[in-house]
Amino acid sequence: MAHIDLGVDEKRFPGIIGLRMYRPETAKPLYDLADALLRAPNSLSRGERELIAAYVSSGNECDFCRDSHSAFAAAQLDGGLRLVRDACVDPDAADISPKLRALLRIAGAVRVDGRSVTTELVEAARGAGATDVEIHDTVLIAAAFSMFNRYVDGLGTVVPDDPAAYEMSAQVIVAHGYSA
Repeated sequence: MAHIDLGVDEKRFPGIIGLRMYRPETAKPLYDLADALLRAPNSLSRGERELIAAYVSSGNECDFCRDSHSAFAAAQLDGGLRLVRDACVDPDAADISPKLRALLRIAGAVRVDGRSVTTELVEAARGAGATDVEIHDTVLIAAAFSMFNRYVDGLGTVVPDDPAAYEMSAQVIVAHGYSA
């Protein structure tokens, strides 16, 4: 049970979904931001951007965001859930591109503290082929998901224990986005 009464069945509307229903006026800009960061046209695929969100959420130990964005990434990446889990545990050993690996290092630094992003991390990402827009978007995804993680966990929202719940949500998100 969440720390506050969300006025919804939290089993049916877990995590940020219940929070969206509780305060739709604050949820709308958050969902619009998620759409802009994770679904808008970009040189990084939607699956890669979802993987960055899952990686940051994993590092922040936010179970709801980790599991949901892992499912969303898996639905859009050839390696599926195994690849996503491997990348969240150890990007250096995961079967991902050097560019994505370098971007995950930047995302991990942002997750700890934005000032942890160093010139060396940025130059390594550029050396692996990342553009300045991709570096920018990685930093913003990592910062936004650190906020989303704290929002979901700070209010003690319910986390589904059935992985199928995330797979069903993935189908909706992949087809329609976050703001729909």
